[in-house]
Order: sequence, then structure tokens, then C-alpha cells
Amino acid sequence: MDHNTVSRAGSLIIRALLLTIVSASLIAETNIRTFELQAVRPEFWDLLDHDAKLSTVAGGFGFTEGPVWDEAGFLYVSDETLNKIFRVYPDGKKETVISLGDPDGSTFDRHHRLLDCASVLRAIIEVSPEGQYKILADRYEGKKFNSPNDVVIGPDGAIYFTDPTLDLPQGEKQEIAFQGVYRLDDKGSVKLLTKDLSQPNGLAFSPDGKHFYVDDSEKRNIRVYDFSSDGTISNGRIFGEEPGGKHEGVPDGIKVDEKGNLFVTGPKGIWIWDAGGHHLGTIAMPEQPANLAWGDKDYGTLYITATTSVYRLRTKTHGYIPYR
Repeated sequence: MDHNTVSRAGSLIIRALLLTIVSASLIAETNIRTFELQAVRPEFWDLLDHDAKLSTVAGGFGFTEGPVWDEAGFLYVSDETLNKIFRVYPDGKKETVISLGDPDGSTFDRHHRLLDCASVLRAIIEVSPEGQYKILADRYEGKKFNSPNDVVIGPDGAIYFTDPTLDLPQGEKQEIAFQGVYRLDDKGSVKLLTKDLSQPNGLAFSPDGKHFYVDDSEKRNIRVYDFSSDGTISNGRIFGEEPGGKHEGVPDGIKVDEKGNLFVTGPKGIWIWDAGGHHLGTIAMPEQPANLAWGDKDYGTLYITATTSVYRLRTKTHGYIPYR
């Protein structure tokens, strides 16, 4: 092979390498996520300002979940990777409340006690401000729960929670043959509400207490049920669908505002739905959100747990807080 041939071959190799680098860069750029307000219907702008700004409260987490605003001026945040529940302050300060294997969704009950879905314990627990916990329920009909995921207080004051297998501890067996949604009363009695969902996750009640929402991370949809004052549900039907790509996120945490609009984490961000099941638009997020909570003195700010960070976004609406 002569010198010119070698030179041409070398040039081709270099060009091929450059094309590979450029292609990789373009792919990386297409995967970069940014904050954006994406309206589908004009009613979206009744809930958010056109120039609303997303800000970072704190970062450096493993995987954030379970935000709950405390009126003392901080947020409880679960970290499923670091295995801790933190107090997170608006200035970014973090305090460890408790070290606990894979904590998940949280809420207050009507007595301002912090409740958490403890995946490793496979239980619903109560966590004291001093960092102690007690198990409220960990079995149904004598069998261990799968991995309780999210929890909400109902209009009747009872505890409602989902129990998918999404965080079933590695090496442990599933004892209940389905993934259920349950009601836990103040006497410790656990009642199965439905086992219709494949992987039930986030859940919420409408402000009037007449409807109960549960999303399904596997089916990528939101179901709505009629809720009765005796703590039973009926007439389950599809409320909305949140399709997306394989790594874009799935329906997870749900919060509702005072007008009955739903804010549901989903592919690429937070999907906003009106009470009639119309998708109003999406809050695209720089990191995939798993859950959210209303906060600040007027409960007019969304605090969003998104992968390694906690964000805040001021809204034009105010949250419905079922435990107040």
C-alpha cells in the first residue's frame, strides 16, 4: 500500500470517528430535558402564568419521593436510594429525620402525624418528628403487603393506599396474588377496595369527596371511581391515558387543586387534567418527577420531587389538602 492510499485510509477513519462523535452529541442533545409549559387547552393558563419560573430547592439526592409540606415551613422528602426521610427547607438545608429502607409516598393524617409507605418493611408506618416509627399495617388477611407505594387521607379520615409490586424487596416473595388498593381505618382494620389495576400507584380524592382517582404505572392510565361515605368505591372507569416512551416516565404521584383539577406526574413531566378528564397541558421537567405536593402558607406552590432534586413552581391555583 502506497503513502497516498494510507493517507486516504487514515482520513476516512478520522472522518468516521468525527461523524460518530457528532452523532453521539446530537443524540445526547435530543435527550436533554428542560422546563417548559406546554398548553393543550387555553384553560391551562388559568392555572399557571405564562412566565412562571421553575426553581431548584435542593439537589444531591438519590431518588426523591413522598413530598409533604409542613406548616412549620419545610418539606418532608423520601429518598428511596439513600434510604432516608429528610426535612428540606426552602433555602436548601436538609436534615435527616430517619434512616429507613426505601421510603416512598407520604402524607399527614388529620392529627398531623406523618405517614409513610415503607417498601422494605412492606408496611404503612407512622413516623414521629424525633425519627421513630411504628407499623400501622403490614398485612392483609395474614399475608404481607407487596410494597406499599402511595398514601392519602380520605374524606372519612381513613387511610387509603396502593400496594403494587414495584418495590418488592429483592429476594422476598409476593404473598398476596394481586396488586391492590386498600383502606385502613383507625382501628387497624384493612379492607381491600379493588384489585383491578396492574400496578396501582398514585391516588387522590376530589375536593367534594365523590370521586377517587388511582393511576396505573403499567397500563399508563388513570382510573376514577365513585366514592361512598361508607368507604367503598364503585363504577371504576378510565379517566385519562398518559402514553409515553420507554424511559420517559409513567403515571405516579397525583395531587388535586381546590377546583378539582388533577396534577399527575407522567411522561416527561406533570400532566394537568380537568375534572372532566380533559388533558389541559403538561409541565415539562428537567428531571423526571415521581411525586408532588402543595406547599407554602397558601398552598399555592407545587413542590416537585424529581429524581435527584426537589423543585418548586408557583401556580395561580391552590391545593386541596385532604388532611386539613
